[in-house]
Amino acid sequence: MLARLLTNAIAAIALCCGSAWAQMPLSAIDWLSETLTNEASELSAERTPIDASDPEAISVTPITAVTPDSVGLLPSGATGLPMRLWGSTDSSEIAALLAEAGHGLLPSMQKLLFVLLLAEVDPPTDGDAEGQLFLARIDALIELGAVEQAQALLERAGINDTERFRRWFDVSLLTGTERATCARLLRTPDLLGSLPARIFCLARHGDWNTASLTLEAGTALGEIDEAEAALLTRFLNPELDDDAEPLSVPMRPSPLEFRIYEAIGEPLPTTTLPRAFAQSDLRSNVGWKAQIEAAERLAQSGAVSPNLLLGLYTKQRPAASGGVWNRSAAIREFDAAVRDRNPVRISESLPDAWQEMQHLGLEAVLAELYAEDIRGLELEMPAKSIAYRIMLLSREYETASEAHAPVDDEERFMKAVSMGSPAGVKAPNDVARAIAEGFRAVDAPGSLAGLVRRGDLGAAILLAAIKMRDGETGDLGSLTEAIALFRAVGLEEVARRAALETLILDRRA
Repeated sequence: MLARLLTNAIAAIALCCGSAWAQMPLSAIDWLSETLTNEASELSAERTPIDASDPEAISVTPITAVTPDSVGLLPSGATGLPMRLWGSTDSSEIAALLAEAGHGLLPSMQKLLFVLLLAEVDPPTDGDAEGQLFLARIDALIELGAVEQAQALLERAGINDTERFRRWFDVSLLTGTERATCARLLRTPDLLGSLPARIFCLARHGDWNTASLTLEAGTALGEIDEAEAALLTRFLNPELDDDAEPLSVPMRPSPLEFRIYEAIGEPLPTTTLPRAFAQSDLRSNVGWKAQIEAAERLAQSGAVSPNLLLGLYTKQRPAASGGVWNRSAAIREFDAAVRDRNPVRISESLPDAWQEMQHLGLEAVLAELYAEDIRGLELEMPAKSIAYRIMLLSREYETASEAHAPVDDEERFMKAVSMGSPAGVKAPNDVARAIAEGFRAVDAPGSLAGLVRRGDLGAAILLAAIKMRDGETGDLGSLTEAIALFRAVGLEEVARRAALETLILDRRA
């Protein structure tokens, strides 16, 4: 029941935030506005791991104030998660686990992480009006590139303190919705003690004279540094462009600097910037190639719908060859073959499409887009083998296996995993043996059992996701423990899909 509700919740993420839905450490974002503190990163750096076997490791305190930590976009009835998801785990520990779990995850683990980030649950026992965990969730979403979800979560919680406003200001710059944010800042300037932000917003609302006077005063008082002053001067005086010296480009621009460079006609490429900046390249006024590359980066973290990426791949005929153009051409050809329901053409085009998506680790995106369409088709090898793997990466993994006749030990083992009973089937390699061991376990593994007994389910799930990532890259003991944990707490479908992804995607290299 819990697994099915989680599956429904994952699907619902796509609906709650428009086209975007639900990869550096997550709790400390050094490229946000400079007025942001590094409190979260200090907590992460100083933390000590949970001792899952020590009942005295975590203290319990009563909740005495309303906290934004309980705010979410997915109600408990949709996720199936208990309201006391975090049990007795304190906010700083959860924030650190979110930071550690927030990159390099398998697709199923990414989706599970999104559910945890967006769920409506009770706050931690040390939750308060400041909402330390809430801010950590926002930072995690931003680092994943899911800025629309972060913005929606902030607006639901209410923008009534400095820490939330700082993040709201930055995500609005990344989504291009800063007009409302600027209006709020100009009405209540104490929310953000940043003169560059105030100057930008004054200009954004047409008050260029006040913006210029503020820049002059801030520079004279030393509250605006030389680089900021040069950038803002160019922004307020575009006629200087022809004669002015070229501006130095910051290594880690803030969203505000990024938008100002764009405004003065010197847009910064996003390919070397944190993933969240890629959102700006999805706008219609950006070149097609940049749009595709941005959508690919965001699809890797699960921050955009696969259909958005498909729409860009098939938008028009590629103008060149190599790299992104080869991927576009391969997906266009395969998509056309699928729409024609032509098994011969699909057999010819599927291997190329699969290989191109493998280059970027986007095989699960291909599965989400096409698994339903290719189910039951009679294909030639090697397309037949690839199609089976695509089905195993989809929600229909169990149904697909029931109708499939395995051709070798690898497929026989994958079929057994999809049915939840690989223990009695020959394991073709060490990874498969570790997976089978996880399915043989009947209880949570010793390293996580203490958390489960205490009701710290959220921490246990996050630690299992981390172990799953470690397992897929070679730590087979962690792989076994992660699968055992998911099954022990009722996440059978999560365990099966993660095991199948480990077998099919094979990221050990």
